[in-house]
Amino acid sequence: MKYPKIVTFLCSWCGYGGADTAGVSRFQYPPSIRVIRVMCSGRVDSAIILEAFELGADGVLVCGCHPGDCHYSDGNLKAEKRINDLKQILELVGFGSERLRLEWVSASEGAKFASVVKEFTEEITEIGPNPLKK
Repeated sequence: MKYPKIVTFLCSWCGYGGADTAGVSRFQYPPSIRVIRVMCSGRVDSAIILEAFELGADGVLVCGCHPGDCHYSDGNLKAEKRINDLKQILELVGFGSERLRLEWVSASEGAKFASVVKEFTEEITEIGPNPLKK
């Protein structure tokens, strides 16, 4: 079975910790993600997300701290606004906003991380490959 390519930006404090907890706890999830560790989800610029799609990513997942728990005060809320704005743009140009997803995952939520990756992989598989690959 061929898995989609999903670029995953993980906040160093929570999202990456959740992925680590999933691994340590041996929670199973598809090998579809390519992890990029960032200090804060608020540091993931729209241009980087668009470049991931341009380079062939089928989906992009951004995981950050829960609202109110950001180690950089409000970085995750900035990420939420940026992602929502970018989703609108992706929809307007016909690319599809469902290829981009933002999730709040704390370091203790390994099961949630595994579940999110599995669910997003299934959604992207159903949507099909990135149309820019053709």
